[in-house]
Amino acid sequence: MERRIPLIIAILFFIIAIHAVSQEVTQAESIQILLWADLDAYPEVMAEEKQKHPNDTVFSYPVRRLKQLAPYLITGMVYGWDFDYVPSDKMRAVEEFFEVKEKHPLGDDYKRIVYKTPWLQDNRMYCWVEFKRTPYMLSSLHSWESIVHPNIRGMGEGSVYDGFDGITQACQQAVKDAVRNYFRSIEKNKPKELRGSVLLRKIPRLVVDSGHYVVELDFFIETSTIIKYKQY
Repeated sequence: MERRIPLIIAILFFIIAIHAVSQEVTQAESIQILLWADLDAYPEVMAEEKQKHPNDTVFSYPVRRLKQLAPYLITGMVYGWDFDYVPSDKMRAVEEFFEVKEKHPLGDDYKRIVYKTPWLQDNRMYCWVEFKRTPYMLSSLHSWESIVHPNIRGMGEGSVYDGFDGITQACQQAVKDAVRNYFRSIEKNKPKELRGSVLLRKIPRLVVDSGHYVVELDFFIETSTIIKYKQY
């Protein structure tokens, strides 16, 4: 009996390991995100929403928000975002500039997004969102994972009164935060301009704190261009 115990334990560990690997593969092949949206717009936004959408029903607002947020995040996880960053430099009278754009639009693939099991809780609508990658998308993900791309992380904030724009602002600020901290760690002198791409590698974390959306993003980074100031 004593000899069988180690064997049983080994089998259990093997089963757990196989389960863990299968979970990772499933997440890669099929993105699954739990998203939420407030049932009502804030008073500052409500008038504008009613003007834009006079025929709204009870749940039109949260459904619209979920259908804006899901493609935005999935695009970041499937294709990634391009960034252009000009650090501020007071000595040279250079103002900071930062821009984030979709690397490749989701296009008709947005039809592949599936919204599952919505429910209401704490004045919010929650919903599971699923998106199955195509073979091309899966190959692109493996390419990002196989090549040595640094993993970086950043946090950003955006006003809840700005609705979906507040979330995108928080995401862009999180990218800037991560990019800035990363290059500060590898570049001795402040560069003139930085360009590159990021790919979300984990499900984004989104919370509300003191009237702000707070977003934490974890992604791969690929640098395409580093322009340095001329040395005299």
